[in-house]
Amino acid sequence: MSHITLIRHGQANYGARDEEGYDRLSDLGHQQAGWLGAHLDACGPTHTRVYCGTLRRHIETARSMGHEDAVQDPRLNELQYFTMATLLQDQKGIDIPVEREGFVAHLPQVFGHWQAGEIDGAPESFEAFETRVSDVLAEIAEGDGPALVVTSGGLIANVMRQALGLDIPGMSRMALAIMNTSMHRMFPIGGHLSPVLFNAVPHLDTPERQFAQTHV
Repeated sequence: MSHITLIRHGQANYGARDEEGYDRLSDLGHQQAGWLGAHLDACGPTHTRVYCGTLRRHIETARSMGHEDAVQDPRLNELQYFTMATLLQDQKGIDIPVEREGFVAHLPQVFGHWQAGEIDGAPESFEAFETRVSDVLAEIAEGDGPALVVTSGGLIANVMRQALGLDIPGMSRMALAIMNTSMHRMFPIGGHLSPVLFNAVPHLDTPERQFAQTHV
């Protein structure tokens, strides 16, 4: 079993309020990814395989890191938060926030209703999401050599939920904390993948780059 380094995509179109509008990197997102790629190159060839989801922001992040040939897998795609938030607003009257602070309370509401099966017409069930996440990580872990995986914050938070037994509020706090182009490492311990690194951004830690430590 090999270790896996999960990477959240670079800053996307943070002003969007739907899936398609959000799904492209900002200029800063490309820069964040370029800095991360350069940092990893300077550390040496420590990852023999690179994967990403099929969303535009995943592919753009991988390419800006210098990985044109990343293996694309739709199981690494993000949950459809905007779609479910809109459904929840229509069905339960829970308004979608317009400021980041509002998402602190809104995210666990969406996740909670989703887990309970209370969002009619959700793109996938919570159980199906968890299954595809665990399946694809298990398959990648069984491959030969360490792997980089470019994906999204909700998926990374769910990986942590499954590894640590987190409840929905805990998973939500994880998701809200995850920065763009941050690294999260899962290492095989006792036959299971366990987190040994969370939210690391060494490529953004210098004073002149701290402005680029973004969450949205």
